[in-house]
Amino acid sequence: MKRRSAAQARSSKYIEGPDVDFDKEVFLDQNGVRYTNARIDAMVKEIEEHGPYVGRPSLTAPTVHSPEIKARVPAPLKEKLEAAAQARGETPSALIRQAVEEFLAKSS
Repeated sequence: MKRRSAAQARSSKYIEGPDVDFDKEVFLDQNGVRYTNARIDAMVKEIEEHGPYVGRPSLTAPTVHSPEIKARVPAPLKEKLEAAAQARGETPSALIRQAVEEFLAKSS
């Protein structure tokens, strides 16, 4: 195997090594589930068909980035939002989306 200099290693995001047979060597994911050749093949197929997933699932459409809106609020309002979301079993983002949709429906 050809060795790379330290400068080459630092300049590259990825370091390519020898092929791995996942059915012979044991590698586990963060949940303790073993990677196998079949599992890796399925993961590659999904990425080839649908593209890589970066971040959270799209709210717009599969493989389409969902726009993000940010707003500053007073701390007490944030605390109320988080408490309401927790009481409903939802996320603060879901409640904000619902509130904006309801507001826009009423104002149009």
